Amino acid sequence: FDLGGGTFDITILQMGDGVFEVKSTNGDTFLGGDDFDQTILEWMIDEFKQETGIDLASDRMALQRLRDAAERAKVELSSVLETEINLPFITADASGPQHMVKTLSRAKLDQLVATLVDRTEGPCRQALTDSGLSADAIDEVIMVGGMSRMPAIQEKVKQVFGKEPNRNVNPDEAVAMGAAIQAGVLAGDVDDIVLLDVTPLTLGLETLGSVMTTLISRNTTIPTKKNETFTTAAENQTTVDIHVLQGERSMAADNKSIGRFMLDGLLPAPRGVPQIEVTFDIDANGILSVSAQDKGTGKEQKIVIQSGSGLEKEDIERMVDEAAQNEEADQVRRAEVETRNQADSLVFSSEKLLADNADKVPEELKTEVQGKIDAVKAAIASNNTVDMQTATTELNAALQKMGEVVYSQGAGTEDGGQGPGDGSATGGQEGDPASSDDDEGTVEGEFREV
Repeated sequence: FDLGGGTFDITILQMGDGVFEVKSTNGDTFLGGDDFDQTILEWMIDEFKQETGIDLASDRMALQRLRDAAERAKVELSSVLETEINLPFITADASGPQHMVKTLSRAKLDQLVATLVDRTEGPCRQALTDSGLSADAIDEVIMVGGMSRMPAIQEKVKQVFGKEPNRNVNPDEAVAMGAAIQAGVLAGDVDDIVLLDVTPLTLGLETLGSVMTTLISRNTTIPTKKNETFTTAAENQTTVDIHVLQGERSMAADNKSIGRFMLDGLLPAPRGVPQIEVTFDIDANGILSVSAQDKGTGKEQKIVIQSGSGLEKEDIERMVDEAAQNEEADQVRRAEVETRNQADSLVFSSEKLLADNADKVPEELKTEVQGKIDAVKAAIASNNTVDMQTATTELNAALQKMGEVVYSQGAGTEDGGQGPGDGSATGGQEGDPASSDDDEGTVEGEFREV
């Protein structure tokens, strides 16, 4: 639990046998001791204005003295219950010099900064959620940073984690000591400690409909490796665009682009046939390697993205916050894209199924199925999600009826019904935008023809 002068950070670590594994991390980059000083400063200005009618907010010289006094009062109230703020000759008016003499109690300070103290709870709860642990599973809460000495902060930690915080570490030296130890590890001078870090943000690819498909989730321990098999979204596609993204949003445009490369030399084939294996590999130094290989031709391309990707800590926190604020809207947008993808894939598989079994289906039923296919196409063209859902439901019902007719005609023969059964199953797989972890599952990626 690290509450310093400018930022607040919470990290959940699992320790054992010299290995420190980061389970999750969170924080607030706009919360620190300076905010507490500012709150006391504003209280002092308001009190002085009520007493004298003089507003010190516009007096730069006085503001500096007030800021120093506010910080001293805050520090003193961590060890005493009451302190006096005495600033002689703080300003002057027509009646002569004015002095500030105010008494600030710890109770009054707790009342003033209650909102700031409460802001530490959210990141703590989120870090617990991300780590998959409950507060009861935390053995020790180590307090770091000068602000962690404040009794109200310690009480909040006790409330959140259900235990007394550990104050055995010097909060002013802890970060510097940790940095020195990690420098020793990197230089090879310290070999009995290993730090296993985590990815600060989710990593993935842009796929059909400008959706971000996740490969490595946020807070995954590194080093790590993940591979996924994708397929093409257009007929006779010979080139695919691999667009690597970082962020927590559902749509590609809302995330940070950290790399892009082309995989060419694919053999022309129907959509959904090529198998393109994409691998994300992050080493212990946080360096990401992304490769894409066409399983048919063996063609491969890769890119190496350096650790950090140019993102400052503030940017990471902002992206996480934006994802939380827009979660509901993003889910709606993603659902719309997935509905469109499913409808498009259903049209493709239905037309193929109808063509393959044209001699086994009565003209009346063929006309009905074709009409339902045209209705789905019209809904896609109008980009109306509700119409697409209704049209795909009706098309699925017509396909089921067609399947019954085909199977009934083939009843009594050894291999009757095998063809349309296989065709229908294939169509269902292509319509499903979700991927599986094995090599058999594929994801329709927005690997656009160029």
